[in-house]
Amino acid sequence: MNLSRKLFFELEKQLSDLGLNSDSENFSVIKERLLNKKTISEYDFARQAIYVILAGGFSQKTAKKVHAQIMDYLDKNQQPKFDDLFAIFHNKNKITAIINIWKNRQKHRDFYYNFNSLDEKLSYLLTLPHIGKITANHLARNLGEDIVKYDIWIQRLGVKFSGKNLHNKIDNGKLDKDVKKACDDMFEFLVIETGMPRGYIDVVLWKSCQNGLIKL
Repeated sequence: MNLSRKLFFELEKQLSDLGLNSDSENFSVIKERLLNKKTISEYDFARQAIYVILAGGFSQKTAKKVHAQIMDYLDKNQQPKFDDLFAIFHNKNKITAIINIWKNRQKHRDFYYNFNSLDEKLSYLLTLPHIGKITANHLARNLGEDIVKYDIWIQRLGVKFSGKNLHNKIDNGKLDKDVKKACDDMFEFLVIETGMPRGYIDVVLWKSCQNGLIKL
């Protein structure tokens, strides 16, 4: 796989030209937060957590639409009702998790920022309802941690970049150590090539794979 500085910035421009340069927020916002990490409010912590809960297993278009509807409801109803939210999005487990995150947003946010190391922060995020290993990385990245999500697209790209026969080890539920190393080698190379944070390279490559700009 011939990844390079030139290709990376071409992909970034293509995504922008196509209006595809966003995750929970525009890529420029994600990049700025990664380059100049700041402590965010309990509201923004909840907003980011709710987004990754919704995004798991759904298209980004659907996740963003439902997320906007749910946040609009929460803005108007500080004591959310399960039935009201379930009417917006018919997933009992995710709605229960969203209510927990919203009602305990200050506690969750404060606990998160009480930890100093990334490993401790990720371990804490894993205790939140409906947050698994990949979504914990996704959430941490969107909170400003320079971390990779290691989703299925990134695993496939990392394996292709490595040139090794690791395809049978790709697993979106459990990250194989050899696949992780292949991904990490790819990111290490591109950090040197582009000067961009790993977390930002991750989001650009993920979106490029998802939308077919990178053929896998």
